[in-house]
Amino acid sequence: MRPLLWSGFAPYSSPKVSPTNPRILPYGTAAIAEAAALIRAGECVAVPTETVYGLAADATESRAVAGIYAAKGRPSFNPLIVHVPDLAAAERIAVFDDAARDLARRFWPGPLTLVLPVRADAGIASLVTAGLDTIAIRVPAHRAMQALLAASGKPLAAPSANVSGGISPTRAEHVAKSLVGRIPIVIDDGATSAGVESTIIMGSTILRPGPLTEAELFLNPGPRLSPGSSDGIVAPGQLDSHYAPSKPVRLEATEAQDGEYLIGFGAVPGTETLSASGNLTEAAANLFDALHRADASGAAAIAVAPIPEAGIGVAINDRLRRAAFPR
Repeated sequence: MRPLLWSGFAPYSSPKVSPTNPRILPYGTAAIAEAAALIRAGECVAVPTETVYGLAADATESRAVAGIYAAKGRPSFNPLIVHVPDLAAAERIAVFDDAARDLARRFWPGPLTLVLPVRADAGIASLVTAGLDTIAIRVPAHRAMQALLAASGKPLAAPSANVSGGISPTRAEHVAKSLVGRIPIVIDDGATSAGVESTIIMGSTILRPGPLTEAELFLNPGPRLSPGSSDGIVAPGQLDSHYAPSKPVRLEATEAQDGEYLIGFGAVPGTETLSASGNLTEAAANLFDALHRADASGAAAIAVAPIPEAGIGVAINDRLRRAAFPR
């Protein structure tokens, strides 16, 4: 197990949290009402989005945001994405130019995060932006996150609901296993549909590939994919080691070696497969779920079949390279 990267805050604690929590609540009016009450009380709750399950807290309250960093063991230099209900709410927080507004109108609600200048009067806790003068913001499409935004009346900071650096959660049980004893509830609305985190764009640069591809986003080819920045971390998902199981990961595998759990794709069947037909959208939806099962298996290591570097395959390979990065 890798050590947790505590961010300088005291470990997250709450009278509502116990070693047996989080409780898993099925999506519905009662679950959303309880989650919204916890948000207003400064707590963190886990909620599904169309990408992965998020760990949500009031983005305007420093103590609530500190609870996210502490519950995840997330380094404080790694900024958070703020979720809002619509473009109008986003424009009260961030400064949009014409290009950003066009992207928002075309792809929101949906799995697109824009990194934009933060307004001086945005009212967002500085912990959210990690001290930067930009903010990562998106309008989610998932009914549970939209319902929680409406019920709480707050913009919600919400990174993936797992221990920092670990495999992202696409099911409620993934959250419960990763964050046991750290948060009070998880709203369960089944498996997420996209299966990988949102595409992040700053200007015309893709900082993190995701469900929306370069070809979909830009009419003119050529935006530079930038997995890192010479100026440091400017958006989530840019750490070299991220989305990682506890076991070693070998990529581009066409067959399993001794002691390996092989995650197949297309013509490589494996212990299980991301998509027997070679469908990249299906593979993205299954990626983190398969990594969770491989990590929980009795195998000593994980191998993953080759994934084409095309379309959403770019996002899949980005997550796999970070999962396999030496720790």
